[in-house]
Order: sequence, then C-alpha cells, then structure tokens
Amino acid sequence: MHLRGVVLPDGEPRDLWVVNGRVRTQPVPGAQTVVDGGFLVPGLVDAHCHVGLGPQGGVELPEAVEQALTDRDAGTLLIRDCGSPIDTTPLQERLDLPRIIRAGRHIARPKRYIPHIGVEIESDLPSAVAEQAAYGDGWVKLVGDWIDRGVGDLAPLWTDEELAQAIKVAHDAGARVTAHVFGEDALPGLINAGIDCIEHGTGLSDDTIALMASRGTALVPTLINIETFPGIADRAGKYPTYANHMRDLHARVSATVSSAIEAGIPVYAGTDAGGGIQHGRIVDEITALHRVGMSAADAIGAASWNAREWLGFPSLTEGAAADIVVYDEDPRENLDVLRSPRMIMLRGRIH
Repeated sequence: MHLRGVVLPDGEPRDLWVVNGRVRTQPVPGAQTVVDGGFLVPGLVDAHCHVGLGPQGGVELPEAVEQALTDRDAGTLLIRDCGSPIDTTPLQERLDLPRIIRAGRHIARPKRYIPHIGVEIESDLPSAVAEQAAYGDGWVKLVGDWIDRGVGDLAPLWTDEELAQAIKVAHDAGARVTAHVFGEDALPGLINAGIDCIEHGTGLSDDTIALMASRGTALVPTLINIETFPGIADRAGKYPTYANHMRDLHARVSATVSSAIEAGIPVYAGTDAGGGIQHGRIVDEITALHRVGMSAADAIGAASWNAREWLGFPSLTEGAAADIVVYDEDPRENLDVLRSPRMIMLRGRIH
C-alpha cells in the first residue's frame, strides 16, 4: 500500500509504502494508494492503561478484548498495561488489537491497595519484583503509597532499602520499574532508588521535581484520573485527613504537572483506563496535558512519537511497524481533530 500526506512530527509531505506490515520509504512498484492527503501520525500510545481490569476487578478475556478494541478505535495502537489482574497474553497474538506491553500484576502489601487486583506480600519485595519481571514484558508495577488506615492518610508501603534492592533486581533482569504514587512521602525513596517512572505524581514538590529531572525519571500524570479525587474524598468520611489530602492534591495538580514539564521531566500520556476510567479516552488525556502547559505538538508527542521512542517502538521510519493514524486536518492546530481519524492502520491492516 502507498500513503501520501504530511508526516508528523517533522511536518513534511512524504510518501510512505507499507509491505508486510512494515513502513518502507522507497517506492514499491504496483502499490495501491490508500491515502492521498491529510496528516499521518504514528499510532497513539496510552502509557498507563489496564486492559483486563473492570470496576469490579478482573474481567473475562472477551471483555478485555472489547476494552482493547475501544482503545484501538480511538487511535491507540500501543498500550503500556500498567498492571492487570488477568493474563492478557492471548490478546498479544490478536492482529486486530493494539500492541500491549504488560507490567504483570501490581505489587502491594496486604490491605494496602484495591482488593484482588495485585500480588500482596508481607515481605521480600525483591523476590516479588523478580517474579513479575519474568512474567511481564519489561516493566514492573509497584504500589508506592496508599491509605494506611492506622495513620488515616496516604503513607509509603516500602522502606528505602527494600526499594533500592528491588529496583536493582528489576534492572539486572532487564526490566524497568514504575510506581503508583499519590502523596508526597513515598517519592524521595522511589526516585533515589532509581525508579524509571512515577504514575500520577500528584504529590510532587519542587525538590522531588528537581530530583526526577536530574535522574531522568519519567512521569505519567493520568490527569483525567485525577479528576476523580474529589469523589474519592467524599467517600472517605471516616478518614478526614486523607480526604482533605486528596482534595488538596487535586486542587494543585495543574500547577504540579506544569512545573514538571517546565523542569524538563519526560511526561507521557496515560489515561488509567480500567476500573473507574473508560477506555478510549486518550484524546482527553492529550487535551488535559495541553491545558496544563504542553504545546499541542508536545501533547500529541507525549501520546505518539515521544512515547513510542520511550517504549522502544520507532515512529514512521524505514522498517518501523505500520501503525498509523490518518487525519484530514492538522491536529497540532486543533486537538479535537484527533477525535475523528480518517483511517487507522495497525500492523499494516486498515481498520
């Protein structure tokens, strides 16, 4: 197949050919022209997504397939699954579904995360990390903080020593580590231990932002998920300190993420779909990133070419996977264009 259009991010008119699901940059005789005009964007990325998770916990595989299809039809062609209670490896063999990079299951302490979602351990975090590193696709997901009912507020789950040992185990196994963190207290230990990414990061301060920037630690702020914080607080009447904390984190999230962007922290788009967030909302997250200070082009890049590079998937270069979303107008001029793709091509197949 042959496609002609303005290719992002460079913004230059180009011709691309697709052979056996791969991009070719040299003419292919006899190729059928399927796109002539418009804007060609490397397949969108949801860098924090939970295929296989529903409001009540793990779902059956057919429902997980529907979740992935919903994401695909929004233009999301690559998913970093940030922890799933079910084994989604069968979905990775489906040519019609987005590529999924699995992080295995969340690692938490008993009664310190949503029930039945993760692996709950009392001790020996390094061994649990080694197990999930072997089970996943190069990522491990920790629960960095959660409400401690004895304290009545968010609190870290792990000591600094445990984190340093566990993250070293993951890195030695060739895996990267990320962590769910809402509050402030867990962040220094995670960042100093060499964690690769922070999810949410609503408790970031000037000091921890500077620390992340110096270490190159990535941030996936899941802004559309942070919109649920006031509702969480309203349901936490037994824990007023925690409720007030969640409202405060919500109130300052725009300034927090804006400061992280200004500091040069690599920021990527993730919806936290699954559970309370519907799948297929990647454009809402891109728009939210733009609203807190990213340029339109950078916000798209956070969910496309930059995120793909971070996850090890090249964009529309010679030999790259033919994962392409085509739009009639320039989405850098109007992000709402992203809601109406003209064509979605995944693995060289048109959907």
